[in-house]
Amino acid sequence: MLRLFAFAALMLTTPAAAQDPAPQADPAPQAAASYTSIPLWPNGAPGSAARRGEAEVGRDYWVRNVHEPSLIAFPAAPAHRNGAAVVVIPGGGHKLLVWTNEGTKVATALNRMGVTAFVLKYRLANEPGSPYSVEGNAADDARRALRWVRAHAAEYGIDPARVGAMGFSAGGELVSLVADNPEPAGRPVTDAIDRQSARPDFQVLVFSGPRGIPATAIATAPPAFLVAGSLDPCCAAPTVTLYEQLRKAGVSAELHMYADSGHAFNLDESDRISILHWPDRLNDWLADGGWLSPKAAGTAAAPKTK
Repeated sequence: MLRLFAFAALMLTTPAAAQDPAPQADPAPQAAASYTSIPLWPNGAPGSAARRGEAEVGRDYWVRNVHEPSLIAFPAAPAHRNGAAVVVIPGGGHKLLVWTNEGTKVATALNRMGVTAFVLKYRLANEPGSPYSVEGNAADDARRALRWVRAHAAEYGIDPARVGAMGFSAGGELVSLVADNPEPAGRPVTDAIDRQSARPDFQVLVFSGPRGIPATAIATAPPAFLVAGSLDPCCAAPTVTLYEQLRKAGVSAELHMYADSGHAFNLDESDRISILHWPDRLNDWLADGGWLSPKAAGTAAAPKTK
C-alpha cells in the first residue's frame, strides 16, 4: 500500500520561479541514468519534417519545443510489477509540458504501486509559431504512445489489456480525446504499431480541460477516475459534464470534486487534508477495478462497465 504523504507530495505541483534558471542538459536528470527515451516515430512524426532538427528546451520543471514526440519509460521493479501500465500525459496549456510535477514524479509514484509508467512528450499546439493542432497532432501522439506500449508489452511485463492513460489539465484533454471520442477516419497505417488499439483500458483525468467534452463516443468509453477542484474556472464544469455522460451511459466512473479548490492543486493548497488524500482515492479505485491485480493466463480482463 502506498504511503499517503510520500505519494501525495510527489503529485503536488510546484509553482514557477519568478525567473527561469539556466537550461539543464536534461529536463529530468533524475530519470536519465535509469530510464530510456523512446521515439514514437523512428522516421519522424508525420507533419513535423520542417522542424525535426530543432532541440527541445527544458528548464527546472518544464519542457517545450517538442518536434520529435517520445516516451520516457519507467518500468516497475520486477519484484513489485503487477502487469498494469499507464501512459502519463503532462499538462501545460499546450504551450509547454509540466514535465516533473505532472510527469516524471507521477511515474515514479505509480511505480511504487507496481505500475509501469511511460511519460509522454507530445507536440504543443499553443506555442508561438506552432504548426500543430491539439485534436490532430497532439492527440495523434497520445494514440501512438498507447499503441507503442501495447506493441512492446511483453518487453516490459505488461498486460496489454491493462494499459491506461492519465492526463493532467491539457494532458487530460488528450486522454478524453482518445478515450471518449472516436478516432478520425482515414488514419494511415505505417507499421505494425499502428495496428494496435489506441483506446486506453482505463482513464484518469486530473483537473482536465474542456477539449473533447461533451464526448461523442461515450458508450464505448473506458472506466474513468475524475478529480478536480470545485472552484476551478476552466476545468470544474467539463469534469462534471463528462462524469454525467459516463454515468448515464452506464460506464463505471468515480468523481472527486474538492471543495474550495482551484486548478493544479499547487502548494498554496497543500495544507488541505482532502488534497493530500486524493492520490489515495486513485489507488483505491485502481485496486477496486482489478487494475493492480496480476491476472493468470486465460483470466478475463476487469469489467469495463457497470
